Amino acid sequence: MPYRAPVVLLLVAFGAACHSAAVPQGEPAPRRRPNIVFVLADDHAAHAIGAYGSRSARTPSIDRLAAEGQRFTNAFCGNAICAPARATLLTGRHSHAHGVVDNAAVFDPSLPTFPKALQQAGYQTALVGKWHLKSDPAGFGYWEVFPDQGQYYDPELRSPAGTRKVEGYASEVVTDLALEWLEERDPTQPFLLCLHHKAPHRSWEPGPKELALFRDELLPEPETLFDDYTTRSSGAAAQEMSVARHLSDYDLKLGRPVPKRPADLAEWRATYDSENAGLLASPLEGADRTRWNFQRYLKDYLRCVAGVDTSVGRVLEWLDSHGLAEDTLVIYASDQGFFLGEHGWYDKRWMYEEALRFPLILRWPGVIEPGTVDGHLVSGIDLAPTLCELAQAPALPGTQGTSLAPLLGPTPPATWRDAIYYRYFEYPEPHRVEPHFGVRTTSEKLIEFPRLSATEFYDLATDPHELHNLAASPEHSARVAQLRQRLAELRLQFDDVY
Repeated sequence: MPYRAPVVLLLVAFGAACHSAAVPQGEPAPRRRPNIVFVLADDHAAHAIGAYGSRSARTPSIDRLAAEGQRFTNAFCGNAICAPARATLLTGRHSHAHGVVDNAAVFDPSLPTFPKALQQAGYQTALVGKWHLKSDPAGFGYWEVFPDQGQYYDPELRSPAGTRKVEGYASEVVTDLALEWLEERDPTQPFLLCLHHKAPHRSWEPGPKELALFRDELLPEPETLFDDYTTRSSGAAAQEMSVARHLSDYDLKLGRPVPKRPADLAEWRATYDSENAGLLASPLEGADRTRWNFQRYLKDYLRCVAGVDTSVGRVLEWLDSHGLAEDTLVIYASDQGFFLGEHGWYDKRWMYEEALRFPLILRWPGVIEPGTVDGHLVSGIDLAPTLCELAQAPALPGTQGTSLAPLLGPTPPATWRDAIYYRYFEYPEPHRVEPHFGVRTTSEKLIEFPRLSATEFYDLATDPHELHNLAASPEHSARVAQLRQRLAELRLQFDDVY
């Protein structure tokens, strides 16, 4: 069994110069501060990863990370939408505290972030790929990011030098840039590389190497594809993010093809033209059309995921070939989860499980036991303080999270949080998802919809698909009252009282 550093070693023995100090005979040599590679996907649901139980996803490289590291099964975001979730990962603060409550807000570049703290601690820092926070990135010695959401094919990238277009597919382009930076960095100093993918964000345009995946296959449908929202608040039925009614022709690759270089366009047409012609010749309605939309949507989504997985494999191979795997903490995560047909939906935003949970995998050979599965309640606010602690960087002022370092050692902590806090703001556009806030414990969930004066309560142990709202059940009234009290305590703790 590989050596796992005790937590005390994680806290005191990462100094960059410690490798040159004398080590008493018989004691393990202290470890240097880790290099850090943080791979962040966009809208990648945990249940679209093989290691998390997906029956369809092709993710051998991400699965390898999980097999060689630690997989968190209860990692939850605090606001399931891109810009707020990303700002939370940077700052360790909830949306109301860092100010990015929706995708229209501009991130304040003066706020403390973990890249700034690591840079101050002597790390070389780089960011490539999606940023989506409107202001320029701060805390990075090198950055090159997509404007806004970015493009899948021949993407534009902006940097302090200006904007340029790079030929190729986005997931491959940003991986190329990341590996180039690794080659050119100063090898005597630790590094932080943030490799942030656009994929698998809408409109799910697969790369040419992944287009052939899932052709002539029928992917399994989720049990709740035809959910009728019985017992839920009225917002569940009023949303505009259904697979049946709200995917556009552009999303579904109907009508004109997305512009491509000729070589890519041939593979694109081989994937879509025949299926599109069949739909036009024999139009579908009702449940049959919903199923057609679902298959097209999920296949494209998973094709984009496969492209991200290839990128992860390239990074792991580079670390292996350069002898850096043992000295590097690799993190794989997404900004939030995503609906893959569950409840009949695509997109995210809701506090329901598929959007609330995000994948979080950490690999650090010699410190993290391979194949570890951790079920503690983890929040997006925890990543920044974790990285600051492991890198021996200054603690972030105003952080609301808790370092995960104690969860990486061989003995779990005696106490840990009993609940996570969630609040969603953006309404009505897009998707008409009602503003809501709530609390999730290890086995229960309470959601409040203030505009609707509605409450939802779920017993996740008996109702994992969240189909039976028990908020009005006399049998559960005491527990609902207790969770309302716990929610009020969390709002006070995080200073989100209004």
